[in-house]
Formats: sequence, C-alpha cells, structure tokens
Amino acid sequence: MKSLPLYKRIQEDIRFQIRTGQLRPGDRVPSEKELAEHYHVSQITSKNAINGLAEEGILIRHRGKGTFVSASHEDLPTMSRHKGFIGLILPSMKTKVDQRIMKAVEQYVRESGYYLLVKITQESSLEESRAIDDLMLLRVKGLIIFPIEQGMYNNDILRLTLNRFPLVLIDRYMKEIETYSVAADNLDGAYRAVSYLLGKGHRHIAFVTVKVTNSATADRAAGFEQAFLDRNLPIHKNLWCTLDIEDIASGKSVSIIQEFLQDNPAITAVFTCNAELTGHTRRAMNAMNPQAAGKVELVSFDKSEWPEVSYVKQHVEEMCKITIGLLVEQIQGTYNPRRVAVPVTLFHKNILNKI
Repeated sequence: MKSLPLYKRIQEDIRFQIRTGQLRPGDRVPSEKELAEHYHVSQITSKNAINGLAEEGILIRHRGKGTFVSASHEDLPTMSRHKGFIGLILPSMKTKVDQRIMKAVEQYVRESGYYLLVKITQESSLEESRAIDDLMLLRVKGLIIFPIEQGMYNNDILRLTLNRFPLVLIDRYMKEIETYSVAADNLDGAYRAVSYLLGKGHRHIAFVTVKVTNSATADRAAGFEQAFLDRNLPIHKNLWCTLDIEDIASGKSVSIIQEFLQDNPAITAVFTCNAELTGHTRRAMNAMNPQAAGKVELVSFDKSEWPEVSYVKQHVEEMCKITIGLLVEQIQGTYNPRRVAVPVTLFHKNILNKI
C-alpha cells in the first residue's frame, strides 16, 4: 500500500487528536514551525496540512494568535467520558518487571478514566527524548517515565520537572532534584537479602551487579554494605563483580562471572542485583565444577527463572497504583513532590519449600 503524503499524515494525526479528545474545540494546535520540526518536514508541508484542515472547517486561523480547533465542526465526535491521555515511557520490554509495569499501569490508568500511550526507548537517550517530544505533541495530561540506564538523567526529564509538568519517575529517583518518584525499597531489599545470608553464617559473600548508573543499583549496593556495617563485619570489595552494560548485551557476562568465581574460591554465597544477572550467575556456576558450585548459595533481587533461588520480591502492582495516584494528583492541580519507597518481601528457600 502506498504511504500517505507527509501533509496528509499530519492531518490524520490532528484529526486523531480531536477524535480522542486530546484537542478540543477552542484548543490551539501546534504552529507550522512546531509541526515542521516534529515531523521533520518543510514549513511549506506543514502549512499545506493546516490550510487543508482550515478549508474543511476543522481548524480556524486567528491572525497573530495562531490556529485553533473549530468550535463548529461536527464530523469528528469526541469521547465524552475520556479525560485524556497519559504517556508511559519504558526502556525496554525484555524483563518481567517491564511487562508487569506496563500491564499494571494500563489497568490503573484506565480505571482513572484516561487512556495510555506507550513508547519504548530501547535504552537510547535519543529515543527517550523523542518519546517525550512525541507524547508532549499529542498533548498527554501527564507522563510516567522509567528512565534508561545512564549516569545522568535526560535533560528533557529535568526540564519537565522544573516546569512542574505532571510527571512520575518509576523505579528511579533523582537525588538532587525534587520530583515525584515511586520505586521499590531497593536499599532495604538488598539489606534483607544479605542479612539473611550473614545470619546463615556466610561471610565471603559476592555481589554480582551492573555498574552503578542509577538510584536503584546505587541503593542495592548501599543495602549490601549496610548489612555488613551493622554487624561490624569487614566488606570484601574484591568480592564484587561489576559488569558493564555492554558486557551483558554482548553475551560476555557468563564467562566473566565464571572466571570471577573461579578466582575467588572462598566465596560461599552470591547476591545478584537483578533477575537477569541471576540467570547469568547460575549458568556460570553450572559450568564450573558441580561440587564447588553446589556449595555456593545464591540470592536474587527479583524472582528469576530458577525456582530454587531465594529472592527479593518487588510489589510492582502496588508501585504502579501509587504512581497513577500521584500523577492524577498533579493533573488535578496539586504539586507536592515526594519520593515513595514501596516495601519489598524476601522469599527464601525455607519459605519456598513450603509452598
């Protein structure tokens, strides 16, 4: 099928926004320049799109003020019960946590009377910025953002925060800037897991983690350390196996972890910072001498594919419910930024064996 001309695509997008209630009678539509920049077209193309809709009576121009949705058109009925759109930006959909977040967010957004628009950034800073621009052009009422793995937050997220646009960060928070955020209590989760291992007599506990680039991994590392400090026990940083994201993406992590474990035979337990690394660690252990690997106890942050592995459970559905509540609060005019840490639960093998 032949694709639509560019000016037709712009027109269809504007019609869609009117049909779904994102643009209502009397609302200003983006200028020709704004449309040209967003769609990467010339201003002649965006002008033709606007002129065509104006000739149909869908839009009306006011010299010196801009272009607005006509109050008289009748061919594009709106959804009377529709409060508008909320945008969700996720870095990927490869983990069960990502999938559970999208499912739960959609449910609570729908129950609140809104519709959900989703963008996947594929862990790209550029795509994250584009996703924000696209959703803002679609006039979303608020945004839920699960930021990508990087050392600094996207400038577009900072700009939204400073402008007090309705926004909630999920699974992350900003340390220096006040904003709304909801995440699992990562520090307490790691603290509980490592305390459990220390309580069983383990002292040489390895920590397999990604390089600290965000608040979640930083808090899990802090929780690991705090469990030792509270017991006046030395922290063996040489037993920390820190992987680059590139090593994980390229498939090198299993061999790196295997070499690390073989070089540190005193290790009796391993705490991994996420379910993906739990799988890599388990495969590395299986590739070693079975007798040596069998002496090492493994605990994971998040449930992994290995049912015998103890784990820290994040209550994702509760996180999402709180997130939507905080977003709607902002949409309705209240601005009281705060950081919410949702309690976690430790499921260890003694409990698992009873289920």
